[in-house]
Order: sequence, then structure tokens, then C-alpha cells
Amino acid sequence: MAGFRTLDDLGDVRGKVALVRVDLNLPMDEGRASDVTRVEASAPTILELADAGAKVLLLAHFGRPKGQRSSVMSTSMVMGDAERVLGREIMFIPEVSGPVVAQSIGILRDGDIGLLDNVRFWPGEEQNDPEFAKAIAAHGDFYVNDAFSAAHRAHASTEGLAHLLPAYVGRAMEKELKALDAALGNPQTPVVAVVGGAKVSSKLAVLEHLVTKVQHLIIGGGMANTFLAARGVDVGKSLCEHDLAATANAIMDKADHAGCTVHLPYDVVVAKEFAANPASLRTCNVHEVAADEMILDVGPAAVEALADVLKTCRTLVWNGPLGAFETPPFDEATVALARTAAALTQDGSLVSVAGGGDTVAALNHAGAAGDFTYVSTAGGAFLEWMEGRELPGVKALQS
Repeated sequence: MAGFRTLDDLGDVRGKVALVRVDLNLPMDEGRASDVTRVEASAPTILELADAGAKVLLLAHFGRPKGQRSSVMSTSMVMGDAERVLGREIMFIPEVSGPVVAQSIGILRDGDIGLLDNVRFWPGEEQNDPEFAKAIAAHGDFYVNDAFSAAHRAHASTEGLAHLLPAYVGRAMEKELKALDAALGNPQTPVVAVVGGAKVSSKLAVLEHLVTKVQHLIIGGGMANTFLAARGVDVGKSLCEHDLAATANAIMDKADHAGCTVHLPYDVVVAKEFAANPASLRTCNVHEVAADEMILDVGPAAVEALADVLKTCRTLVWNGPLGAFETPPFDEATVALARTAAALTQDGSLVSVAGGGDTVAALNHAGAAGDFTYVSTAGGAFLEWMEGRELPGVKALQS
């Protein structure tokens, strides 16, 4: 992979200490992880290094302890989940540097795995303190970053270490960077982006960047209401940022000049109350929304037209649902378009890359996530990449 050293560039690692940054910030439910996707993503890297005889020390954060030790935010909380996914025993090490770590490395055999405590227990982590990074680096022979989801943070364990030790990209990070390059770096055109979610304000930078990079921009969710209102459509009681009308119009003008077509829904699903299967549910043209109704999903005619847009494109980038997908029947547009994208991907006619927490949940709900080319579990890092920003944790790995 151009510009990065991967695990393929490592020589003999037997007996060497690998400091591996992973994402173990798992959602918890009664003391167990409710979702282990992040561990599964890094398992190939961890097992490949362990099987090659390296002593693997895992670096991770868990929650936001703000530089203070907290027993409920120790990485030991997720050690059992990591052991189950890896099928290996892990030694817990309650420090990240110093004599306890050195002693533990002496006990570990080649191919064993150790888990250091939460790097964020030390203020030096988030401050990217060079001395803190040096103290950690003193224990390792080389550094591997496999946590793309933390790559937008310039912290000691995500950025600082990469300058102190030979630095490599882990398998999950490698897949992510290849997928992102295929989506917006050097994509096959035409490219279509689906951007949904509640608020335009949280995705302004994304929209402004995308209109210069893609040929089609599909806007859904509450964001679409703001764009419709900016165009003079009465959106009733719908979620809408009326104060951003000028901004929305400026983005559409920018798209116009860049040759990007913006797609807004022309039929919508509305109701007087936001509840599952409400009695007041109906589908109408966007110009027929009553004052006491709210738009909660994109209508079937618009979805069919959007599916046709996907069929003319070679690359898709997706972030955010089209409607209030957690509450049926306002999941129908997201499910239908996701399934179209999945089918086109399986046919080999579309490269589809999606990311962000809500997006992953929506695609899983549609049963389509497994058929996309790549689904990123990163939230903030994926959004910042969509904004065209340089991610410090990725930049530091460039050789």
C-alpha cells in the first residue's frame, strides 16, 4: 500500500515486543460487551503477530476517564470479551510503562498477548506528551496502529508512538485506508454520496467537501428538511434548522458550479405524531405537507428514483440514514436503498463504502451491511475523512 508499511513489511518478529494500538472502547451492558465488532476487526492483526512469535502488548482506551484512574474504566473490563473473540488467554498489565510492564514482558512467552491498562488514565495520553510516549515506547521494538476509529486524535498512543518506533499499519487499518482511497481518494466515477441524519449543522463541512468530489449527492433524514425549507417548501412541524437556509442554498450553489447534482426527496412519509405505525401516517408530495405534520422518511417514488441514480454510478459513499429508521415504518426508505446498493455491489457494478454509528446500525437493520464493499465502524474519524481533513494518526504512519 503506497506510503505505508504494513505487516507484510515486517521481518522476523519472534521474541520482539509489538505495541499494538487497538480499539477496545466497546459498548457495555451489565459488565459484558454488547457488541464486539471492534475486537473482531483487530483480531487478524493480533493473531498474526502472536502466531509469528511476537509478544503482543495491546494499547487501548476505554471511556473518558480524563487523566484519572477509574476502576469502571479499566481495560480489564473488556479483557474477557477480547479473550473470547481471540480464543487466547490475555495477561492484564495494570500500567502502560515502567517496571510493572518490564516485569510482565519478562513473564510473557513468545506469542503471548498482554493488555495494558487504559492509556487515558494518564494525562500525557490526550496531551500527546512526548515524555509519556517515550516511556511507553521504551518497552516496544515496533509499533502497529490498528485503530482507525481513533486516528483523528493526535494522542500519544495514536500519533506520538509512530515517531518513536518503526511504525506499521495493522490489517484492519490497512483495509480501511484501501476502502477510503477507493471511495474518495481515487474512485471510479461517477461517485454518489448518501448523507443523512438529523442535523445539517453537524455535517456542514462534509457536505461542502463532498459537492466538490462527487457527481451525485443524495440528502436524507432531518437534514433534507432544512434543504427543502431553504428552497421555499413548507415542512410543517418537521425537524428543521431554519436558520441554516442561507448555508443550505450556498451548498447547493457550490454543487451547481462543481457539476454535482443534489437529490432531495419529492415525495415523503409524514405523520402528526412521531410513533411506531401512527394512525395519521400518509405519503404525499413535499409541497403537500400540512402545518401539523412532520416528515419522517423519504417516499417510495423518490426512493425508486434514487435507486436509479445508484445504478448509473460506480462508487457509493454512505453516511447517515434517510429517515427515522429506528421507528417503523420510517425505516423503509433506508432499507430499500441499502438493499439496492448491496445488490449492485454483489453484481460487481458498485464499490460501496459506508461508515458512522447510525449508518452501521441502519445497514445491519436492513441486512445489507455484509454485502457492502466496506463498512467502517469509525464515527468521528470517518466523518473527518469525509470532510477532507488529514487524520493525525494516519499521517504519522506514512513512511
